[in-house]
This record gives sequence, C-alpha cells and structure tokens, in this order.
Amino acid sequence: MEASVTLQDGMHFIATAGTGFTVDLDAAPAVGGTDKGFRPLELMAMSLVGCTGMDVISILRKMRQDVTGFKVNFKAEQSANHPKVFTEIHVEYEIRGSNLEPDKIEKAIQLSAERYCPVQAMVEPTVPIRHTYKIVV
Repeated sequence: MEASVTLQDGMHFIATAGTGFTVDLDAAPAVGGTDKGFRPLELMAMSLVGCTGMDVISILRKMRQDVTGFKVNFKAEQSANHPKVFTEIHVEYEIRGSNLEPDKIEKAIQLSAERYCPVQAMVEPTVPIRHTYKIVV
C-alpha cells in the first residue's frame, strides 16, 4: 500500500492513495489551517467505522439478514495533553431492517472486531474499543 500528501498552502494537504483517490486534509484556523479538509484523526475515525461497517454489512448479508439501512457512528475520548491521542473509542451500529436477529448482529460485530477489520487490529492494542448496536424501527 502506498500514499502521499502534498502541501497546497498553509496547513492544507492533498492526500493521494495508491489507488489514485484523493482527500483534502487541513488544520483548524486556530493553528494555521483554513478548514479546507479533514483532520488526520477524523480520517482515522472514518477508517475504523468504514472498515468495520463493510465487514458487518457483508457478514449480515451472508447471514441472510434483511438489512434496509445501516450506519456506523464513532465517538472517542481524547487525552487533554499532546499528542491528544484517543483514550477510549465507542463504535455504535444502527441497523434497520425486518426480522433482524440480535444473535446474528452480535456475531457479525464480533467477527469484524476479532478477525476481519485490520484498522481495529492496529488500533485496539493501544485504545480500548467498545461496540454497541441498536435496531432502528
């Protein structure tokens, strides 16, 4: 895997992945940025929920769960001092569908957390991650 960032101006960078996709990164105006892009930790958060989200929806489909809506939320506590790392992460899955089976949802989340999601595998040794879900009607 490869990636690079190229400075545009101030603290604004364009990140380019080996796949060719790009994303803007920037800092808050208070530290010299211009709010033209994501903060690096926001991308990390989105990477985690994107990774586990793809796993869980794929597993639920294989389990023949009739999922009609799916959203994964991320909340984290950060340390007050630099480097202001995450100290606790909460991942919440919102699942909409008919005849959803809680045991299958729990199994899908467990498989993602313990076997499939490489982002979680890299983050969890340093930050506790708590998973919850709710079925939305």
